[in-house]
Amino acid sequence: MAKQQTTGTYMRVIHRYLGFFLAGIMAVYALSGIVLVFRNTDFLKQERKHELVIAKNLPAAQLGEALKIRRLKVTKTEGDMMYFDNGSYQTSTGKAEYTTKRLPYVLDKMTKLQKANTNSPLYWLNIFFGISLLFFVVSAFWMFRPTTSVFRKGLYFTLGGIALTLLLLFV
Repeated sequence: MAKQQTTGTYMRVIHRYLGFFLAGIMAVYALSGIVLVFRNTDFLKQERKHELVIAKNLPAAQLGEALKIRRLKVTKTEGDMMYFDNGSYQTSTGKAEYTTKRLPYVLDKMTKLQKANTNSPLYWLNIFFGISLLFFVVSAFWMFRPTTSVFRKGLYFTLGGIALTLLLLFV
């Protein structure tokens, strides 16, 4: 006669194999999350120079859109030259020269994965990953029997983690 499987057994098995399956994506999210902490700095970024010709005589308001630079602000204008942070635009010829700083290719792709929204097909992966992480949270409580000291200690650590999270969120 086959032995009846308990909910705890199913939770442990799914937790184990889902953990193995998601090991790669968890590593990507961990690394890109660390890199994203420094997104407002030049940490790991490489400088790239751009020279291109765009439409002539663009007003300052349309220049950022033409160069695909968000929140571009012209800092000064001298004759037919417009200057902005890290670049310039010559209105008579349409020549624009500017410098950008970007992460290396692989790190840039990793951070885009983490920042995906509903405009990106990758958002389904983010939803699946988020649901999987929630499953890990819940299934962790089925790893040990509730009567063991390991389970009780685990509850203390859980309460400590919740308290630290609330402290960091609201202080």
